[in-house]
Amino acid sequence: MIIEITPAGGSPAEQIHDQIAGLITTGALARGDRLPSVRQLATDLQVAPGTVAKAYRALEASGLIVSRTGSGSRVSDQASPVSPAVARAARRLASSSREDGLDLDAAIRVLRAVW
Repeated sequence: MIIEITPAGGSPAEQIHDQIAGLITTGALARGDRLPSVRQLATDLQVAPGTVAKAYRALEASGLIVSRTGSGSRVSDQASPVSPAVARAARRLASSSREDGLDLDAAIRVLRAVW
């Protein structure tokens, strides 16, 4: 699992949450896949374990992962990826939005307008 923390990407917990959610949504992480332990991911990303735990709690609250003491965290059986075509279209929208200088909120407004 490749996660990257950047200075301009929001809080580390938000970045971890968003990137794992993206991996699940695009199908890179499938139902039942095990996530790294909080301690292991914190070590890998050089962040505090509490930061990873916060991201995992938010992912669990949104139904994307299930955490069990002693069993670790896994992608939820209820998590469903989008089709490859939707994922490609989303990447194109994100790329075009960045090229035109739009922020995420503006890109979401565009998507809502055409929905």
